[in-house]
Amino acid sequence: MERNQEIAVIQMRKSVEKLGSSTEKHGDLTLVRFLVARSMDSDKAAKMFVQWQKWRAGFVPLGFIPDSEIPDELEARKIYLQDLSRVGYPVLIIKANKHFPSSDHLQFKSISLFSFLFSFFISCTPFNLNRPIGRPSRGKFVVHLLDKTIASSFKGREIGNEKLVGILDLQQIAFKNIDARGLITGFQFLQAYYPERLAKLFILNMPWFFVSVWRMVSRFLEKATLEKVVIVTNDDERKDLIKEIGEETLPEEYGGRAKLVALQDVKLSHFLWDE
Repeated sequence: MERNQEIAVIQMRKSVEKLGSSTEKHGDLTLVRFLVARSMDSDKAAKMFVQWQKWRAGFVPLGFIPDSEIPDELEARKIYLQDLSRVGYPVLIIKANKHFPSSDHLQFKSISLFSFLFSFFISCTPFNLNRPIGRPSRGKFVVHLLDKTIASSFKGREIGNEKLVGILDLQQIAFKNIDARGLITGFQFLQAYYPERLAKLFILNMPWFFVSVWRMVSRFLEKATLEKVVIVTNDDERKDLIKEIGEETLPEEYGGRAKLVALQDVKLSHFLWDE
């Protein structure tokens, strides 16, 4: 760590204690993530850290979300967890055409895209991440997939600065697959409770009708998060994707040599959810 980070960590630990909590079980690199997310402001980082601790204790009391709590989401086999990228980040792939929003969402069959976006905009804020929109399992599934993806990069134990690379594949999606609320909720989980865990997100095969949806979603993203999103639109950008992730890790359909591996088929023997 750099000297300025060391000083900031010391100050942050003191600020957390003043808020009635403790950083005893967390290493410096974990705290640095919160500091970076709050522009190295020790007090703001401490507040964010304490909020994360309270959320984690309430929403993930076991310390993990077991498969048994999210059977329907896993059954869809829409999330894939590949090996590590060239720089050591696990690669998470989301197949959007296998995702179907919960029944309480507006249906595109009965309204226009413009009407949907307008209705969504005036009804979706503010978000309460402790009460996920739609089926209760949705929020748990987000935590499960993020925790397991990050844990897949552990080499014996967590260091604290592990990151992930995501691929959102929009190939063959239809209006029935669009879940703007779910997408925003996922990003907000990342921003609020998994600071600096996202290294980069590649969005592939974006159809014309999703452009407006993405513009709406991007309004809810912090600048730092938006800067990590790459919308792949041409051959050069696809070559960059292959180069960054590596052919050995990237599935064949994206230009690599690997096979897709469903999230639930990845076994992490050193974690409880795979026992």
